[in-house]
Amino acid sequence: MQTQIEKGNQKVINAWTFYDWANSVYPLVITTAIFPLYYKSIVGDDANVLGRSFDSVEIYSYAIALSLLIVSILSPILSGIADYIGNKKIFMKSFNYLGAFSCFGLFIWEVIPIELGLLFCITANVGFWGSIVFYNAYLPEIAKPENHDKISAKGFSRGYLGSSILLVLCLFSIMVLDWSPKYSFLMAGIWWIGFAQISYKNLPGDISENIKLSDGVLSQGYKELKSVWMEFSKIKRLKRYLVAFFVFSMALQTIMTMAQFFGTEAIDWSIGVDFSSLNVLSENYHSKRADMVESHMQTGMIVSILFIQLVAIPGAMLFAKLSNMWGNIKVLIVALIFWIFICLSAYVVNSPIHFYILAGSVGFVMGGIQSLSRSTYSKFLPKTQDHASYFSFYDVLEKIGMTIGILSFGYLTGAFSIRYSIMALTLFFVVGLILLLFVPREKKYDLSI
Repeated sequence: MQTQIEKGNQKVINAWTFYDWANSVYPLVITTAIFPLYYKSIVGDDANVLGRSFDSVEIYSYAIALSLLIVSILSPILSGIADYIGNKKIFMKSFNYLGAFSCFGLFIWEVIPIELGLLFCITANVGFWGSIVFYNAYLPEIAKPENHDKISAKGFSRGYLGSSILLVLCLFSIMVLDWSPKYSFLMAGIWWIGFAQISYKNLPGDISENIKLSDGVLSQGYKELKSVWMEFSKIKRLKRYLVAFFVFSMALQTIMTMAQFFGTEAIDWSIGVDFSSLNVLSENYHSKRADMVESHMQTGMIVSILFIQLVAIPGAMLFAKLSNMWGNIKVLIVALIFWIFICLSAYVVNSPIHFYILAGSVGFVMGGIQSLSRSTYSKFLPKTQDHASYFSFYDVLEKIGMTIGILSFGYLTGAFSIRYSIMALTLFFVVGLILLLFVPREKKYDLSI
């Protein structure tokens, strides 16, 4: 039912990679840089939701986990419809607009009940990850296997650059123009919708004529997932890779989603602050001291996030080059070893300077493992025109893994401390690494077993 797409068309490829430029402002500005600090400043350490008291990080984790579960349930249905009518773009757009308008909803957080605010967090995340399902499904249709690593890395690099530019603009509005951080949420939503139009203009998406959706079509996505898994079960390399990916994605995406809270709760931001100008005997000594520490923390978190974005670009490109030299699986193994050392280091990190070093290490390996995970799956796929369903399977697997990871993070943070949560994520990386060792090495661009 789908229109054939010319592989290697640079206009289409550029349009595809530009959606990374558009959507990456959401994970940076909303989930990583500005909203977590804003959320903590408004909600505090404890949140009363539906009459029950929660640790504020814990309940936020549960909201994000719920959004991922929703995406896991919806994407098979929508992918089945997308394959049937031959149009992924219409669903990519719909999720894009849901996410962006939910960012506008976060603007009014201060004047609405916390339950409604968390609902906007859920719908924003559903919008982002839902659009990514259909975005990823374009890759094997627009590019040849030997170019997947390069194009995937190019998309992530554009995303890091574009989101960094908007973050700088947001910080300028906050620190120089003295705007409220909530205006950054409006800016993120406008950027996301606006620049996405460049992608929509050139990405293919013709709807087949005279299509009537039946109940069978609505359930077709789940049938296709089952069919995809049955097919994957016969391909040892792909099946083993997916199992390993499922495990290490539990940790990878959780860290990227919740890292900001680690910085605010686990690091002693009083280290390095000069309190000599304060009068110890003054009545407001403690409040002024707290304000100085808070200011140091906010500046430090912003610097670390910008640092992550900058080093992620060369990281993504380096990992793409290494994959051509060593093969994807070997490079992923190296990346997971790197992640294990990062998590072990995070357990003992306490000072800001060590946190900056940790942030730089995270940024360097983060871009590489993200783009390589996506392109490895794309290259390992059997020949098919049914890319939406195959990438729906990939995304469902990733979202279920993220749901488990974020729920574990939230529960351990609420029950013990955020450092215990990091150690749990280390275990996911270790198991994922062991599973990757059993993935047969790929022959270059050979999709056979």
